[in-house]
Amino acid sequence: MPLYNKLVRDLIPEMIKKTGKEFSTKILSEEQYIKELKNKSYEELHEYLNAKNDEHAIEELADLLEIIHALAKCHGASFEKVEKVRLEKAEKRGGFEEKIFLIQVDD
Repeated sequence: MPLYNKLVRDLIPEMIKKTGKEFSTKILSEEQYIKELKNKSYEELHEYLNAKNDEHAIEELADLLEIIHALAKCHGASFEKVEKVRLEKAEKRGGFEEKIFLIQVDD
């Protein structure tokens, strides 16, 4: 039996059950949950960085966005709050649309 030891989406156990396979799960504490969400974010970012086409990249970005939604809740905020902060930062410092690459600043 393969050992996964990773956070999975809520419907994965039901999907495995429908295949007739045996499996085991546990419910994480809040501290463990945040740790595993962070681990999952690295996993999904790695998958995004290795995406071979736009379709796969969008799938992985959606996974990252799902993790951001979950982490926002863990930190007592809604995704709308995170988006508000993002917009405020963009207003003050800009976004990344102009593709500016800073090379050096002389003192």
